Amino acid sequence: MRGIANWCACTACQPFVTPYVLLIVTFDRVRYNNHQESSNMNHQHSAFRRRRFLSTLAGSAAAMTAAASRAVLADDPPSVTNPRATDGDERFEPKWDERLTINVGEKTGDMIGKTDRVIQAALDYVARLGGGTVRVLPGTYTFRNAVWMPSRVRLLGSGTDSVITRLPSARTELTLDSDWYDQEVTLKDGNAFQVGDGIVFQATNTDDNGATVIKRTLVARNGNRFKLNDGLRENLWLSGKPTCASLFPLLTSEHTADVIIENITLDGNRENCENFNGNYGGCIFLQDCNRYTFRDVTARNYNGDGISFQICHDVVVENCHSHDNTDLGVHPGSGSQRPIIRGNTLERNSQGIFWCWGVKYGLAENNIIDGNKLYGISIGHNDTDNVMRNNQIRNSGKFGILFRDENRGLDFWANRNVVENNIIENSGDDEGVGIEVTGETKDIRLIGNTIKETRGPARRIGIRIGEKVGKVDLAENRISGLATEIVDRRAKA
Repeated sequence: MRGIANWCACTACQPFVTPYVLLIVTFDRVRYNNHQESSNMNHQHSAFRRRRFLSTLAGSAAAMTAAASRAVLADDPPSVTNPRATDGDERFEPKWDERLTINVGEKTGDMIGKTDRVIQAALDYVARLGGGTVRVLPGTYTFRNAVWMPSRVRLLGSGTDSVITRLPSARTELTLDSDWYDQEVTLKDGNAFQVGDGIVFQATNTDDNGATVIKRTLVARNGNRFKLNDGLRENLWLSGKPTCASLFPLLTSEHTADVIIENITLDGNRENCENFNGNYGGCIFLQDCNRYTFRDVTARNYNGDGISFQICHDVVVENCHSHDNTDLGVHPGSGSQRPIIRGNTLERNSQGIFWCWGVKYGLAENNIIDGNKLYGISIGHNDTDNVMRNNQIRNSGKFGILFRDENRGLDFWANRNVVENNIIENSGDDEGVGIEVTGETKDIRLIGNTIKETRGPARRIGIRIGEKVGKVDLAENRISGLATEIVDRRAKA
């Protein structure tokens, strides 16, 4: 029984401690009896008894522990009604009347400037003190590098009067090999680059001919020789024809959470910048972040995506205007869970909303999606259990909504999604389709949608279902003005 006196005797711990005290007492008694009995018993029988007892003891311990746990956890914990600010508790705290706010302006404010550096400095300042707001006063702020968002901050602009843009992009070749462990490169022409610039290296991997993409910042130089903020971690050999380009997102982050960006305008200077793929860039690009909210943000004229987030969970895009971007208006990227895309206007991009890979339990509602060159909404690779409702999808270049054919795996199709109460109007050319369902997509619901055509029927189709598609619930859809309401290519039973 030694050691029991050191155990906690409080009422909260008793449900866990008491079963073990009883078991130890029982074990001591049985051990004593076994010792007395051993002189008269065969050693084999004694060993069998001990094994049987230990087995029973383990089972009893597990059962009593489970019962104790159920007793403790049976009721819901009390609600937090009057929290205090407690060191290390990032979940609950009082609702403060005032938080730290730093004003950034071109000529007035707590911090004065018109580049990425002044906004970055303000964000880092409030983040160091536990969070707060950086207010960007009216003006035009021209970036040479992305601004990195720390956790627990709010970036608040002045609507269309606060404009973040960037300089034209430049590109040059590398003239010396750099290995994966190097932290420097040598450029052919460094005249267009400065210390502090955000850049991307792009090359062909000489082992598998795949693409190499490395985002870094230039932090020191001797002529055309530049030091980087971090090691390369991939080879940049001349045999792979590596280049360096001043391409970057305007706002970005990795591995951060609880951020609000609102009421600000982001302009990507599309006419003077090369394309930067939405898996790496955009007016906004996030990777591995949680609980971001974008509200009343304008993301425009980026040679790439407007708003892109990859493996980011519980992201809200609300009342934003993403328009005239070369690629995607809003790109809920691979693995992102529970995105909410609500009340936005997505115009003249290549696609309005692109559900990427494995996006689940998302909601897209009350959006105006107009004039996008390919599709209003595209959904595919393992994007399941999402709802798209009450959207207005007009003037899409090819299809209003596309369920993509994802045939590279056992079951990668966009199953168990709901499309309801949307207005889908004037989709595609003379052979356009309102809703196109391809591959082996199954268990989707197309309910209560209005699909119409005002340009004449031509050869246009309301809903087209591919021959290998599984179960589709069709109900109360109103289709008018098209040559054919529904084309169902599945074999009839």
